[in-house]
Amino acid sequence: MGSLHASTLEQLGADVVAGADLVERQRTRFAAEYDARTYETHDGLLTDDAVDAVVVTTPNRFHEPIAVAALETGRDVLVEKPLAHSLESAERIAAAAADSAGTLMVGFHNRYAASMLLFQQYRKRGRFGDLTHVEANYVRRRGVPGPGSWFTDPDLAGGGALLDIGVHALDLALYALDFPEVTEVTGVTRTTFGSKPDYADPDGFGTDWDGQNETYEVDDSVSAFLRTADGQTITLEAAWATNREESMDVRIRGTDAGAQFDVGDTNLTILEAGTVGTDHYADAELTGDPTATGYEDQDRAFLEAIRTGSEPETNTLEEALLVQRVIDAIYRSSELGRAVEVPPARDAATAEPASAAGSTTETDAHSSSAAETDGDGEADVDECPAVD
Repeated sequence: MGSLHASTLEQLGADVVAGADLVERQRTRFAAEYDARTYETHDGLLTDDAVDAVVVTTPNRFHEPIAVAALETGRDVLVEKPLAHSLESAERIAAAAADSAGTLMVGFHNRYAASMLLFQQYRKRGRFGDLTHVEANYVRRRGVPGPGSWFTDPDLAGGGALLDIGVHALDLALYALDFPEVTEVTGVTRTTFGSKPDYADPDGFGTDWDGQNETYEVDDSVSAFLRTADGQTITLEAAWATNREESMDVRIRGTDAGAQFDVGDTNLTILEAGTVGTDHYADAELTGDPTATGYEDQDRAFLEAIRTGSEPETNTLEEALLVQRVIDAIYRSSELGRAVEVPPARDAATAEPASAAGSTTETDAHSSSAAETDGDGEADVDECPAVD
């Protein structure tokens, strides 16, 4: 993930000047690929005067110490989704951002996919009328990353399928409704498949499977229902593994028309009915630019925010905090076995700074040897691009 950002930013004209990783092999690879300096820790990287902005692509638990340290030096920060491994950690990042001269942006790249861009433009024109409900799905039939990886370790990830892939569908649902005030959440999380010794993995998401002897203490599926103050509702289904067909579809209902698309896809279908000539259904299939990628447009927006010194128009801290508050509510609801209220956002000024709240230290990061993976099982680098 980190290398993807570094390559994208370089293609957009930024200078990738440095990166940090605990693994020497990855530092060597990064230095050769980008002609960049490398550091073992983010502390060393932040002493580099050439670094103007930082991209954080570590396991979720380490988002806070790195993002907070960068913000405290006034650097601009792009942190991959989710904002943090817990709501408390996310609020401490928000407190640091409130006191920083730097800009914080959160990496929800699927908002920039052609399907979502098309939907937003037609929504602004009133094509759908009043939006009433969103069905959001990100379901794999079999796709657990693998026991023993940081994805299945609650201390490093903070959760399982919900925080890894469900967060994408949840974010798009809230984005489609223009981030409404969510008042109540009912959620159920399940841990069913990952610890089974005979778990079938036809698509090879996990390697060297050992579900009984490796850490697997996170959710592999979740179902949730959200209510908003204006009466709009959201249903969410997310799973690494479940016995149903996979789906990544988002279905949006409005009083005049509906829409559906797959997470990160190019095409958008608009669903209508009419009476002209005779009563009929009218479905329109819109095809966006297949060469446009969410990552590219997202990183371009990050560079534009840095260049202008302004807050990003989307992928904002406030939006990411709402996503994090809903995720926290889903887990609380599942634990309590009932619906829970979603508390209003806290004033960032009241959150404890990271140093006072017992956040993960550099020693913790070293002992875990945790770093983001590129999908090939090798640790990746936390790139910190410098922008002219």
